[in-house]
Amino acid sequence: MNVSGGISLLFQRLGAAFLVSALALAAADAQAPNASSATNPYWGSITVQPATDEILKLSLDDAIRRGFANNLGLREAENNELALKGQKNEALQQFLPTVTFTGDTGYHQINLVAFGFKPSVLSNFASLLPPGTPLTGFPTVTRVDLTEAQLHLSQTLFSGPVIAGYKAAGAATRAAYFAKMTARGEVVQQVATIYLRCIADASEVENAKSQVNEAQVLLDHEHLAHLAGTVANLDELRARVQLQTQQQSLIAAQNLLDKDLIQLKREIGIAPGQNMELTDQAPYSDLATQTPEEALATAYKDRQDYQNLQNQAVEFKAVHAAYRSQRLPTLKFSSFYGTSTVNGAGTHGNFVAYGTLSVPIFREARLRGDEDASKAQLQSVNAQLDDLRSHIDQQVRSALLDVTANQQLVDVARSNVELAQRALSDETDRVNAGVDDNLPLVTAQAALASAQSNLVESLYQYNLSKLALARSCGVLELQYRAYLGR
Repeated sequence: MNVSGGISLLFQRLGAAFLVSALALAAADAQAPNASSATNPYWGSITVQPATDEILKLSLDDAIRRGFANNLGLREAENNELALKGQKNEALQQFLPTVTFTGDTGYHQINLVAFGFKPSVLSNFASLLPPGTPLTGFPTVTRVDLTEAQLHLSQTLFSGPVIAGYKAAGAATRAAYFAKMTARGEVVQQVATIYLRCIADASEVENAKSQVNEAQVLLDHEHLAHLAGTVANLDELRARVQLQTQQQSLIAAQNLLDKDLIQLKREIGIAPGQNMELTDQAPYSDLATQTPEEALATAYKDRQDYQNLQNQAVEFKAVHAAYRSQRLPTLKFSSFYGTSTVNGAGTHGNFVAYGTLSVPIFREARLRGDEDASKAQLQSVNAQLDDLRSHIDQQVRSALLDVTANQQLVDVARSNVELAQRALSDETDRVNAGVDDNLPLVTAQAALASAQSNLVESLYQYNLSKLALARSCGVLELQYRAYLGR
């Protein structure tokens, strides 16, 4: 492969790698849930072992470690990085000397007539031959034993496209690394989100069970009171309706928990049929106050997608320089050394060394076309980089607002639960004292159930907003424990 062809192929591969990296970042930036790994690879994984009868106890840290090992989206990012490392090594080979060795031995039969030799040809050289040399009976077919060895060396001494291509390959490799780190952050966010969702679902199940038990106690009380003739049949019917309503809520909550657990298993490589128990409870702690300026400074320093795009800009700048440098001459050195032994009559050596200077002539239209196309790509990446800075600013400020708002919602939800519990306790006393029928009591139970559900959801949303803030600042993988208050 010549230098120009090799560099052209390298640029094509780098362009394909850039497209893969961009698609990976687009998938990582998508926050909307999608249960299909065909459209969002972070919802899939590699299942490493079949389900067992044992109950697997899983903490959030364990889940994230399994996600790092088995998540499909991260595996794809790692494979893309490995492929680009291979492309960088191929680009490096353009600088290194290429040495090849060949050797062979064999028995050869040569027909001299096929090369234009005839016995009569020797008469033309009679004066040059020793006296007494027979000029007839010369064999036209010869047989020889030939053993030969050859050593070839070639190296590019100077080539503008080769130098710029190597720089582009290095930038592409660094971009792939940061794309992989972005994918790791996405795994942390996806796994932590579904883990927290399962914790919230489990809390909903426990709340629903508590409500079912309370409704059952109320029904038993009203049934006995109705048998004793102290309350009307309507009170017992109302209590039975309340019990069945709570049972429906329990069934729905348990079903949602089971499905979310299956989704968690899919993301971290656990067989869907494996019995599993989450060991962590819903974390809660107030997050240390950050100003937008402090958070933005952290984001611009640590955001992997920002660093990825910066390296892509370096990559396309090098590609543009490579196309511009195609007008420069290319200097290449080549050499050859070989030995041959014919019929054991001694070894004869051959040696050639030469340099090649290539100067492009009458290729200006092609060169200008390549340069303009690469310039357009560079301008596009720079525009994306400017847009990403504004996008990071927007994300950080929005995340800070969400954290503040959700923290206030948690405080209000907790107060509502306390008030609903006091109202239910007071109304229970009034019903037991015979002051009220059970309609206000049923209403108070429903109000408490709603307040508890709101508290669970508020805690979940508050934790998600803290994860989103850590992700916006680029520190999610290293500091998710601190942001969740674990």
